[in-house]
This record gives sequence, C-alpha cells and structure tokens, in this order.
Amino acid sequence: MKKINVLISVFAIVSLILLVNESFAQGGMQWRGSGDWGMGSKYGRMYDPKTVETISGEVISVGRITPRKGMHYGVHLMMKTDKEEISVHLGPGWYIENQEIRIEPKDKITVKGSKIFFNGKPAIIAAEVIKEDKILKLRDESGFPVWSGWRGR
Repeated sequence: MKKINVLISVFAIVSLILLVNESFAQGGMQWRGSGDWGMGSKYGRMYDPKTVETISGEVISVGRITPRKGMHYGVHLMMKTDKEEISVHLGPGWYIENQEIRIEPKDKITVKGSKIFFNGKPAIIAAEVIKEDKILKLRDESGFPVWSGWRGR
C-alpha cells in the first residue's frame, strides 16, 4: 500500500510539472520567433539589409503594435529626429518586455535598422537601439532576429 501511495504521489508531481510547463509555453513567455515575428514570416521578410540606416532622436511614445493580422503584439515607439517623426518597430512584446534596457518617452536614443514603408508611411525595423551606454541588439547584419535563436538558420 505504501508503494502505491508513493507511485501515485510521484505520478501526480510529474503530471503537475508537465502541466505547468505546457501552460507556461502556451500562455506565458513565447519562445524563439513565435507569434509570426520570425525571419521567414511575411513581416520578417520586410527587413532589407540594403535599406539600413542609423537615426538619432528623442522617444515621443512607446506602445504596442500588431503589424499583421494574426501576429502577436510587438513593441514600437515614435521617435522625433531632426528630419521627421518616425515609427520604430522593435520586436515581439514577449522579447522586448524581458530585456534589461527600458526605453521610455523623452529618452535620447540611436536606432540602426531597415527603413521600410509600413501602412504607407516610413518606419524603421530596428536591428539595434543604443540608449546611453547600453545596446539593445535585436537583429544581426542580415536582419535575422536574435529572439529566433539558432533555429531556422
């Protein structure tokens, strides 16, 4: 009888661990390119290394964006440069919100990324953001997102 109780307890603990792990994967932090933010997605293919430029200015606002229907939300900011106000797309919310660097209105930043037209207006898909002496790396030189890890390379 004691062995059966121990087996039932072990089974219950293992089942609970698996259930929590599955719930975390589905409802918690989404991993590696999830939410259609990967390089192979329609949105990801908008990044063009030939249109990369570097801009500097002040953050006007930070908010959420869903670039395409069905995608998980991402984080973008409006930035004022010497020439224009421009939307800067940073990346998926689950990734950006788990970084140490916090970008807030009135921050002075430098952004390197691919200039695109999004909904008929110029925008930047960011590859890196520099705030003071900190760098938020988002994509490599070819535009491959850092949140996609090693998969799909």
